[in-house]
Amino acid sequence: MVLSCKCGNNCIKIASDVLENISSFYQPCAECEDFKLKKFKPLKDQMDLKKIDSNLGRCGCGKRHMDVVMAQILKIMIDEGLKSIKSTLRMVGTPLITPGYPTPYIPYLPEKSLVIVVDEMGKGCAERILREVPEVKGVLKGDPKKTVGLKDSRSDSYVYELLSGCDMRCDIVPSPSGNICIYKNQKEIHIEFSRSNSPKIEKILRIQSKYDSPKILDSTCGPGTLGIASLKSDAQKVVFNDIWPPAVEMTLINLEVNGFPVERLVNMNNTNPKGQLDGLIASGDKFEVYCMDIRDLVNDLNEKFDIGIVDTFPGVENQEFVKSLSTLCQEIIII
Repeated sequence: MVLSCKCGNNCIKIASDVLENISSFYQPCAECEDFKLKKFKPLKDQMDLKKIDSNLGRCGCGKRHMDVVMAQILKIMIDEGLKSIKSTLRMVGTPLITPGYPTPYIPYLPEKSLVIVVDEMGKGCAERILREVPEVKGVLKGDPKKTVGLKDSRSDSYVYELLSGCDMRCDIVPSPSGNICIYKNQKEIHIEFSRSNSPKIEKILRIQSKYDSPKILDSTCGPGTLGIASLKSDAQKVVFNDIWPPAVEMTLINLEVNGFPVERLVNMNNTNPKGQLDGLIASGDKFEVYCMDIRDLVNDLNEKFDIGIVDTFPGVENQEFVKSLSTLCQEIIII
């Protein structure tokens, strides 16, 4: 399987390459300049807006303090009439670093390491940001408070609009078996901010440890995080499933990235009239990947599982999911 990004660039790398120098990826060098910008104070009261450009705060190492990068983005938005002269850094949008992982300090950003989500943005302004701010990889328009994706078969999907650049991001997720790299086309996959630990994975593996090489059905797998963590532990087999095709596509990529070769069985572009896929999409040595409503999937699976995982979006009733899984799984974990 070729790990290619829709933008045509080398955005997707295998986990070992991403993790090799991750501890110092956002660290400043000895010559990097520190900035003390206040998030709730108007930017104009802290800096001369005329002096803000791509050279401000740039070190010879190629990195810049994240606040200065956000200040340049805000300055462009003010120039374009999208923000008032009294705007603060908190009003810019939601910054998502890539690779994303928690740091004990404000990150110093290299080129193409930031995707930003904004609720007010025009294409012209977004293209200017991409052109003038080297650290920006992509600009998305949407409401960060809304759930991106498809909640269930009865809901309408919600996605962000990619206005410029590329929205492919990588989040680094800790697990007892080592860090996992989870890629996402962020316009189609919900945002999860990186933490120094993963309570979801810890819960899954704690229950998994009760079994000897368990078989696991991850019924709402999203981009594959929990199932991949189980594979990296001692799971005998994991069946991944999600009703949202972009999530399944990311699961296939993330399996490959983290060392689990994938054999694709179905073209991901062949969706049904509802824009969904039906049936077995791909398989590997210890896994299968489906794209179905879980209530239909249980009728297609002719095997039993030790553990079933239900990890739905907030506000989604999971009783039907649990009822469906109870026919196949000895134990059900609700996240």
